[in-house]
Amino acid sequence: MAFSSRDKGNMGIWKCRDREISYAEKMLVMGILNVTPDSFSDGGCFYTPEEASRRALEMERDGADIIDIGAESTRPGSESISADQELSRLIPALKIITERVKIPVSVDTYKSKTAHEALRFGASIINDVWGLRKDPQMAEVVAESGAGMVLMANYTDPKIFARSEKGIVDDCLRYFEGSAELAIQAGIDPASLIFDPGIGFGTDTKEAMALLKAIPVMQEAGYPILIGHSRKRFIGELMGGIPTEERDAATLGVSFYCRKQHAACIRVHNVKDTVGVFHIVGELEGENRG
Repeated sequence: MAFSSRDKGNMGIWKCRDREISYAEKMLVMGILNVTPDSFSDGGCFYTPEEASRRALEMERDGADIIDIGAESTRPGSESISADQELSRLIPALKIITERVKIPVSVDTYKSKTAHEALRFGASIINDVWGLRKDPQMAEVVAESGAGMVLMANYTDPKIFARSEKGIVDDCLRYFEGSAELAIQAGIDPASLIFDPGIGFGTDTKEAMALLKAIPVMQEAGYPILIGHSRKRFIGELMGGIPTEERDAATLGVSFYCRKQHAACIRVHNVKDTVGVFHIVGELEGENRG
């Protein structure tokens, strides 16, 4: 079953357990919260449960639509950790956050054990950076819960996904198709799925730009798109090698481009400035924030 055959009446609604989140009228803003010591941008900043909770509440006040919590760094060159180690970082923070925030909480993990426990403690979305291709039990866990899911394309391991000579956009669409098949075969509702083209996960700057320019192509194929671009290397390279901490302004430029291309969601560190820019632009265009 091709994903593009999904019920078009569901387009614009992301089903996430007992929630339905609309991206039809405005692009969603997902705030990044890393409870890790080594993530590339904010590793160690929100490592304790209380620090993480304060940051989650701050992002909610700033206008985030979703909080995305990660307990394992997936930056290039990072070392993988066990599910038990990941859970030891994640669950103390997640328990507090899901009790305090009203917006949906996503958990960034590719491990089914972590996903199962995260859903048990109130997560509504699982964000899998391997698009169901790393852990064969992940699809079943998500299907049983009815959770929303982000399926990301990941080009870093040729044993999992082999690149072709047709280029990054074709590779991305093939990855999406395969991940969508795995999801649907497991019983995941297609309306629960959003797709991330995986900028920075085995892509260079030229390929990152090609993926961004292809947002309309991906969405025309039936894939609602989430873009995770915040403070990434391609932005630094395009700006002459500026360091991570100086990339927020350029990140805003990419975020605005994604809004114009009608992406379903963006994933960013700086929620306050992102929402503020969208609010002002919306006022100037005679719209609500979107």
